[in-house]
Amino acid sequence: MMKHPKPLSRLDGKVAVVTGASDGIGVETARYLADLGATLVLPVRNMEKAAAVRDDLARTTGSDRIELMPMDLASLASVRAFAAALREKHPVVDVLVLNAGLSPTKRSLTAEGFETTMGVNHLGHFALTLELLPALKAAPRARVVVLSSKLHTSGRIPFDDLQYEKGFTGNLMRGPYPDSKLANALFAVELAERLKGTQVTVNFVHPGVVSTGLARDMNAFFRWAARTFLITPEKGSRTSVYVAASPELDGVTGKYFDDCKEAKPSAQVRDAALRKRLWDVSESLTGARFGALRVRRWPWRVR
Repeated sequence: MMKHPKPLSRLDGKVAVVTGASDGIGVETARYLADLGATLVLPVRNMEKAAAVRDDLARTTGSDRIELMPMDLASLASVRAFAAALREKHPVVDVLVLNAGLSPTKRSLTAEGFETTMGVNHLGHFALTLELLPALKAAPRARVVVLSSKLHTSGRIPFDDLQYEKGFTGNLMRGPYPDSKLANALFAVELAERLKGTQVTVNFVHPGVVSTGLARDMNAFFRWAARTFLITPEKGSRTSVYVAASPELDGVTGKYFDDCKEAKPSAQVRDAALRKRLWDVSESLTGARFGALRVRRWPWRVR
């Protein structure tokens, strides 16, 4: 068993989906969840690369319940195809960890023409979550974990330039990346509000300042600093795992966690009007709709 500083519940018989699990925080989150007994579903862009990750996870955890399915968050068509295939194969999803994130140094566009940072980090995850709501609602208790960052405090939502045609920068401290982390936080809290009264909880986390693949796009000094001062992906995964599996958080929703403790989000996250505005824009851009898919309940499922 892997060691974690907090109590965790076993996840035997439960299905957990983790995006961005090819490396970094995502693969360590997946390792913890597999070690807890979950059936893991990893949506991935590169099936060949992910096969090596799956084999490593199986070797280190002893799990034979690790599934790979193709999905590209930069394509809403791919997101919808994955969600439909997943709902068919696993009508019940117990844990959804929205871990994937990127910070390109040059402006690029998704398949639908969205700026890639906001398109992948927020809009892709927004659409994925709404597509999977029927499977989440079908679970006796389900948890959604959204990876944000402390950088959400310095983000803003540029509604007049969401494509970053004027304001793009590859700087991690400002521009699309912290803006997307604010969008993640706003989405998490708004979704939690809309799901109140259901058995689905939603929380967002800061993983810590982690040495991950994002460092590949930094200059040499920052890559050196990342190797020297930042925490490991395993430590960075602990808060996500805590929020996904700790019995201490049964029924807790709409909260922000840092270092396995509840923290205070920025004032923007507490702004209901801002949350609703982003939600409405996100629905318009992605075509995803809250409650548009029918919930299929499976009362005979063995627990």
